[in-house]
Amino acid sequence: MLYDAYEMQRSMLAGASALANFGAGWLQNPNNPFAYFGGGPVMASALEVFAHAAAPRGKPEFGLDTTTVDGRTVAVREEIVLRKPFGQLKRFVREGVAGGPKLLIVAPMSGHFATLLRGTVERMLPFADVYITDWRDAKHVPVSAGRFDLDDYIDYVIDFLAKIGEEGDPRAHMLAVCQPSVPCYAATAVMGADKHPNRPRTLTMMGGPIDTREAPTAVNLLATERPLAWFEQNVIATVPVTYAGAGRQVYPGFLQLAGFMSMNLGNHLMSHWEMFKHLVQGDEESATATQGFYEEYRSVCDMTAEFYLQTVELVFQEHALPNGAMCHRGERVDLDAITDTALLAIEGERDDISGLGQTKAALTLAEKLPAKDKKYYMASGVGHYGIFNGSKWRTRIAPVLEDWITAHQD
Repeated sequence: MLYDAYEMQRSMLAGASALANFGAGWLQNPNNPFAYFGGGPVMASALEVFAHAAAPRGKPEFGLDTTTVDGRTVAVREEIVLRKPFGQLKRFVREGVAGGPKLLIVAPMSGHFATLLRGTVERMLPFADVYITDWRDAKHVPVSAGRFDLDDYIDYVIDFLAKIGEEGDPRAHMLAVCQPSVPCYAATAVMGADKHPNRPRTLTMMGGPIDTREAPTAVNLLATERPLAWFEQNVIATVPVTYAGAGRQVYPGFLQLAGFMSMNLGNHLMSHWEMFKHLVQGDEESATATQGFYEEYRSVCDMTAEFYLQTVELVFQEHALPNGAMCHRGERVDLDAITDTALLAIEGERDDISGLGQTKAALTLAEKLPAKDKKYYMASGVGHYGIFNGSKWRTRIAPVLEDWITAHQD
């Protein structure tokens, strides 16, 4: 019933958004006298903000058509390298550019699409041959495709690395942003134990919940204050018949978005108020920047119930990985098997999702890895999203990552 009620509300808001957008356009028409005096400009700006907030959103596009390599502009095209039921491996092919380190960026499966990392990909394109995990919205995956849990996530990471390693350098570099730090760390250990020829050369983890007992945040406390049964009863819904995944149990993206919005509700309200003022003042550039952020932020997708519940239980409640109790396909994940994959842990000083020390813990847990192959970087004054997007990511954090990859390329 929860999902059905949301779909009804979404349909109603879509109509209201369309009407508001029409009204804003009418009030801004140069042939309309109200566009120049009275309350016309203010009303048009208010309608435009409402239309933007209420509009339905689908999966965004990366839209990265060019990049600059060695001072010259080169075309970029997207290529699907490997398709699987719950995600595909996407490559950003730089036309006419050969070589360079291979980099797999593992995007979070946490309610947003991989395009949330558009800025991450864009910054790394001049430096590396970039691949990314393009996860599917679970509501579009038929029940006949089966389940998707943490074991499957680890398998997908291993399969993607193996596919990347089929040509040229067999060992790519891997960057895990936020939530995938845990399964990527586990996958690295599994591949190390098997002496897999495609195990990563380096693994960089940014703002990841490796050990959530360190500096717990509001997100961590929410997961530990309630039993697992509470999450099953209150946040798991059934996909309605209007989607290909009808009947699948999911954690809906709209619930995750509501949770994140409520954590910083005051900031989000102020952002929309500032956008309204920019529109009234005719500052379209500033208003467009805010709109662009929320276009991406509000584009959400569902994740399978089994993956979400396992993550809550194993990562946040039982701390299975740091406690040495995490298993993959029935076998214990042995972090001592990480002996030749260099680890870089990056944290933001103001991260309110993964607290300071949670990602750094990965360096201590890999006891058999030489100290020279471990590095920690704390980005001062940076919040969670600033780790992988924005000017501080581009100018301060990305160079650290590039230097680490370069030092371990050969």
